[in-house]
Amino acid sequence: MRSIWKGAISFGLVTIPVKVYSATEQRDVSFHQVHREDAGRIKYKRVCTVDGAEVPYSDIAKGYELPSGEIVVLTDEDFADLPLSTSRRIDVLQFVEQSEVDPIYFAKSYYLEPDGTGAKPYVLLREALEQSGQVAIVKVALRQRESLATLRVREGIFVLETMLWPDEIRVPDFPFLEEDIEIRKQELSMATSLIETMEGEFDPAEYKDAYREALQAVIDAKVEGREVTRPEPEEGEEPAADLLSALRASVEAAKKSRGEKDGETKKPAARKSSARKSTAAKSTKSTEKKAPAKSRSRKSA
Repeated sequence: MRSIWKGAISFGLVTIPVKVYSATEQRDVSFHQVHREDAGRIKYKRVCTVDGAEVPYSDIAKGYELPSGEIVVLTDEDFADLPLSTSRRIDVLQFVEQSEVDPIYFAKSYYLEPDGTGAKPYVLLREALEQSGQVAIVKVALRQRESLATLRVREGIFVLETMLWPDEIRVPDFPFLEEDIEIRKQELSMATSLIETMEGEFDPAEYKDAYREALQAVIDAKVEGREVTRPEPEEGEEPAADLLSALRASVEAAKKSRGEKDGETKKPAARKSSARKSTAAKSTKSTEKKAPAKSRSRKSA
């Protein structure tokens, strides 16, 4: 990976130099616009709407349109004079429980690597943050845009997750929220049963982008000159008579997909919860026993 930004975490009087890397990447199949007849690439010219002349990049500025239709032109010099107090710094503002931050605020994730002599204070803050079970709320300026962000630990690495500002979150304003919709007790019970039937441990590796794989197969087939076969359409299901019937049918389908036999029921949620607590307790004891060895390993390293 190649770093996209260098700066420092500012934590009280402690400064931790870091490098920033994009933590995610899109795996979409990319295309070019081409001429259907000869596959020639389509190019666009930057043309001024006033005089019709083609404009080089060096003469292009940013324009802000007013409600009146007039344009305010901003140059690079205008942006250079703007005060970015967090330029090249990741300022720690406070620490909060992770559950307090609504995921809707998250925008993009970045990895932070200690730079130069920053390894020791980096590890120190990482260990303290992990033990606290909290996340840091920080302010950072990336690509000339100041953002709030959270700083958390994932697999021994600081993850910086930039956030949207509160006024960038839209307020849901939908008519049905004002309607008095009646839910029958049987429907709610059946919906709850469906959720319990489908619950499990989340493993992202179990899922795949079927559309991207199919699209890549089409491209590969064209490269190899083979005929492309279309998958058989899925059989349509008969529409359920009502919501309760649809839920009941969904529960039965979910059970069949998991291989459960007719009449077999899941264990009560309370038992599952206690089993998880028991497993967590065993895991905690095991971790406590191994802790000294882990500490010695880090010290010798």
